[in-house]
Amino acid sequence: MWLKPEEIMLKNAFKLWLTEKDNQYFILQRRRGYGEGGGGLTGLLVGTLDTVLDSTSKVAPYRILHHTPDSQVYWSIACGVTKDEIVQHWDWLQQNIMRTLSVFDSSEDITSFVQGKIRGLIAEEGKTSLVLEDDPEKFREALLRFEKWFELPPEEKLVTYYSCSYWRGKVPCQGWLYLSTNFLCFYSYLLGSEVKLVISWDEIWRLEKTSTVLLTESIHVLAHGEDHYFSMLLHLNETFVIMEQLADYSIKRLFDKEAFQREPALSDPLQITKRGLEAHAKSEQFRTFFRLSKEENLLEVHESFLWVPFSHFNTLGKICLSENYLCFASQDGSQCHLIVPLREVVNVDKPDSSSRAVTVYIRGKRALRFSEVRGYQRLASTIRSRCGISASPQHSASSETIRGDCQSLINHFEDNPEDVTLMVGQKDGSKAVSTEALMTVFHPQDVENLDPKMLKEKMKEQSWNIHFSEYGRGSSMFFTRKTRDLIVRGVPEALRGELWMQFSGAVNDMATHPGYYTELVEQSLGTSTLATDEIERDLHRSLPDHPAFQSDTGISALRRVLTAYAYRNPQIGYCQAMNILTSVLLLYAKEEEAFWLLVAVCERMLPDYFNRRIIGALVDQAVFEDLIRDNLPQLVENMTDLSFFSSVSLSWFLTLFISVLPIESAVNVVDCFFYDGIKAILQLGLAVLDYNMEALIRCHDDAEAVTILSKFFDSVTNKDSPLPTTVQQAPVGNNDKASHIKVDICELIREAYEKYGSIRSEEVESSRKRNKLYVIQTLEDTTKQNVIRVVSQEVTFSASQLDELYNLFKRQHFLYCYWTIKSPALLHHDPSLAYLEQYQLGFQQFSVLFSLLEPWSFCTNKSTLSLWIFRLIDENKDGLVNFKEFCCTLDILYCGSFTNKLKFLFKLHLPPAFTGSPLCSKEQRITHFIPMTEDSPHLNRLAAFDLPEDGVIRKSPERARGKVDLQAYLKQWQNEILKKEETIKDLPRINQTQFIQFSKTLYNIFHGDPEEESLYRAVAHVTSLLLRMEEVGRRLQEPREESMQPDDSPGTAASASEDEFPTKEDSTTPESASTSSSTNSQDAGSDLSEMEWSFSFEQVLASLLNEPSIVSFFERPVNFQTKLEQAKFAQLKLKTK
Repeated sequence: MWLKPEEIMLKNAFKLWLTEKDNQYFILQRRRGYGEGGGGLTGLLVGTLDTVLDSTSKVAPYRILHHTPDSQVYWSIACGVTKDEIVQHWDWLQQNIMRTLSVFDSSEDITSFVQGKIRGLIAEEGKTSLVLEDDPEKFREALLRFEKWFELPPEEKLVTYYSCSYWRGKVPCQGWLYLSTNFLCFYSYLLGSEVKLVISWDEIWRLEKTSTVLLTESIHVLAHGEDHYFSMLLHLNETFVIMEQLADYSIKRLFDKEAFQREPALSDPLQITKRGLEAHAKSEQFRTFFRLSKEENLLEVHESFLWVPFSHFNTLGKICLSENYLCFASQDGSQCHLIVPLREVVNVDKPDSSSRAVTVYIRGKRALRFSEVRGYQRLASTIRSRCGISASPQHSASSETIRGDCQSLINHFEDNPEDVTLMVGQKDGSKAVSTEALMTVFHPQDVENLDPKMLKEKMKEQSWNIHFSEYGRGSSMFFTRKTRDLIVRGVPEALRGELWMQFSGAVNDMATHPGYYTELVEQSLGTSTLATDEIERDLHRSLPDHPAFQSDTGISALRRVLTAYAYRNPQIGYCQAMNILTSVLLLYAKEEEAFWLLVAVCERMLPDYFNRRIIGALVDQAVFEDLIRDNLPQLVENMTDLSFFSSVSLSWFLTLFISVLPIESAVNVVDCFFYDGIKAILQLGLAVLDYNMEALIRCHDDAEAVTILSKFFDSVTNKDSPLPTTVQQAPVGNNDKASHIKVDICELIREAYEKYGSIRSEEVESSRKRNKLYVIQTLEDTTKQNVIRVVSQEVTFSASQLDELYNLFKRQHFLYCYWTIKSPALLHHDPSLAYLEQYQLGFQQFSVLFSLLEPWSFCTNKSTLSLWIFRLIDENKDGLVNFKEFCCTLDILYCGSFTNKLKFLFKLHLPPAFTGSPLCSKEQRITHFIPMTEDSPHLNRLAAFDLPEDGVIRKSPERARGKVDLQAYLKQWQNEILKKEETIKDLPRINQTQFIQFSKTLYNIFHGDPEEESLYRAVAHVTSLLLRMEEVGRRLQEPREESMQPDDSPGTAASASEDEFPTKEDSTTPESASTSSSTNSQDAGSDLSEMEWSFSFEQVLASLLNEPSIVSFFERPVNFQTKLEQAKFAQLKLKTK
């Protein structure tokens, strides 16, 4: 590898390097302790020194130096891992550089020329792969070490590397941590002790920052049941963020594929860089905080002061700019943030150089003044270009007027802060849809009603109107502590829909997608899918006691919203609990608004909640358990098993407490949820447990605890609710009402904020990421245990062997996903299917794994035999093999009796495994999961189907777009139950072509065995005997006048046998046998063309049983455990061949 020329002093290194070759301008050296004569104490010391000091020579023990005769300065220009590599560089220098150097007069010119040439070579090599790295030269050296030490496939992309200590027990090993796209790797070499660690990201259960007495701060990784600790990292937080991003990326890509939207920035595993991961993490945090869609990316961040009129001073914070939004968040504890859609910006004032200020004018005669912005000119230019202000001359006159008005307002506020009420926002008018909010239809407010509840409702509305006058209204409203205080007190019925839209960010989605919902409704209505069937079944179960859903108006609106969303997002389609949530949304929001609120909840605020495995809800339950341990220690001490709270709280999270609280109380919880996200639900859950702690501690079993919580929820009321009794939901448990004192929901929410409001949203998101790994790995482990339990009843392998075999099977599936953008193998994993069908292998994957585990050495035509085996065990002919089918095959080959092994080989040479016909046309091949082989008629059937573009046959259609044939599944299960065991009499006879191939397969199996010659002779004897037996049987069955032809002789069959197969006296090699078969097949065919012969399995079995050498070969035990251990180490390396 060519190196950037660096000056070194040769006299300081004469003890560590030995000169191999030299000339007038170059020296080739070898590191002491490597190559010939290496080892010993010198080698140990040098190796340790190289690893600890990150020396390139540890992995590249050869180097080339440049020097000139009249200079004492040497320049390192190349290094090499092997002598052959460095000699190639040496030869290139001799052929291309040495002659050129003779034309220069001075040493400085020579050195300058050599340095320029080497830099040019480096630049040419690094044009593509290293262009995004901060220090390409350092990264080249690290990449060289990474490839040498870990021997991973060349496609594996190194992302970054760090110096750190890895703890083995109580002893730290100083070395290097390498983070690549699919693996976490560590290497250390200290005094001859080498430590090498390779963990794939998809095997990690826990990834967290920890601190102990021994380790002040470290990163903890749990994988394969083992704990790994990495400490003494110079940039621990940066390292952890990169590791977290890589683990999350791997989980999303390989396991959690039900997520609706992909991450376009990380779609190509070969293009992931440290810089890209850091940018992605910042964008993700930015979107989560400001409730923006996944299309938004953080482009610029500027620290600045924002003039806040209601506070009468400038607040310090950060400006965050994305493609379509200008956002600001304070950093001084005022909890003030602002979201301005760039579509609302009408002008940007000329930057003020004296105060480095930028003034942004917004619709409604509002202005935002940012001061002390370091890159103020760049910020102003970026906002102008994204708003298209400079290219819109029609706004010039109006913008001058607005600018003048707003500037006078700013000056007035600075001089007269008491007149802050002049800042009045404009209510954003949203497009009307076909229906109004259902609450306005079924419970219109009576303006003349003056009962106490309605008066209090009017007072709430007045409080919010005052808030709007101070903080703005609509898409550019300031979010502050006062906003949260008003939310906690309760939102007025008339403003609830508007505020939900504002707080969730759904108002921006709807504004940027005009007409989208109407189109979805038109396209989706009338479709018949599994999702629509489920929707129809649940329509009348959604708030059945509410008048709105006892009429066709509410039911129709609910149907349209749910069907439209299922059509928009087929990966989710429809899940239970969505109907309850959507019903409440429709009560307070218009139909189109309810749709966009549902989008915000399912795709942003509650990610991965509404899918078959409800991963998001399980993750938040794990977060909830962590918070219980931290905040309710008394409860933890008395109830050690916190899994009870996970099962009880599942409905809390899925329905936002709507399913357990009366509707008039539940909407207050939804108010808090749209403002604070999942944090509000977690806080309320802690408050509920805290309120009932004494009763929960005294209970004796889970059923009693459930009863206590149910009674508590029945006692929760909303004393300020203006809803009539016909609309309010009756408590579920009406018995024993006096046992619980009524609890006001506003008081409960206020208590939750007072006691647990210190929980930060950033901590919740961090805990979500940490627990997501554990939740998904737990689900995967459950799948594995269920599969092993089923398969163990069919095979004789032990549970531990099946566990290791499952891990190999699963990793083989992932190996074809690691380095491809859209691997067809990714689609083979479907968590919605039965356990056995979740992981399946296509032919390429099967062939590689089977070659690692096969008990015999199929020396020739290995791919052909693998294809035959694949066809045989692929019972449903879908081009995929599941774990059970794979295990049963290995069980026969390793643990089966002689008869079963022979029967398996016999069936390999019968249809559908073997057809004897050559490959079909190229158009009929499916290259994505079955390679081109010399015999692939199995592809004829596959090609007849309508295949998707990726070439993968799916067992089940997409959930929301097509119906699953449940009858077909039931019939398949019934056939499996009733399927009787196959006997040897059920096997068809084997014909001439098939028997010849069967004999060749036996030759291939026996090749390389110590008893090879005797086995070959035994096969030849058996084939000769079978042919004679067939001839005798045929002559006994045929009439004498037809059997005795003038040209026939009793030795016909025998001569054919001796032509087709070698006898004991002939050469007994598989090559000679194959040659003999091919050269004499035409003669045999001409002799027997009029009388085709065949054999039954009983005949073949009886003949082979008479050969002790063959029987002992097949009954000889093969150590399966050894094969498993070898396969574990060879699996990754075999992928590269």
